[in-house]
Amino acid sequence: MKLLLFILVVILLAAGAVVYYIKKGKIADRDGDLIPDVVEDAIEDVKEKAATVKRKTKRVVKEVKDVADAVKGKKRRGRKPKNKK
Repeated sequence: MKLLLFILVVILLAAGAVVYYIKKGKIADRDGDLIPDVVEDAIEDVKEKAATVKRKTKRVVKEVKDVADAVKGKKRRGRKPKNKK
């Protein structure tokens, strides 16, 4: 119980310090929501990278399905041949 109380006090002190430094202008906060800009920028970067990973994962899954069909002996669709003029 004392350990839980100690951890709670440490978290509250850290949050208070962040709010204090934001109010003093030592930590940048463009939009005034008490979340430091560094944290907001990091979250945006993670969202962009997650979208990229999701898109690449879908492509890999599609390619694995194509390879599995090819191994089974089914004809692979692939690209249509270009018309020669």
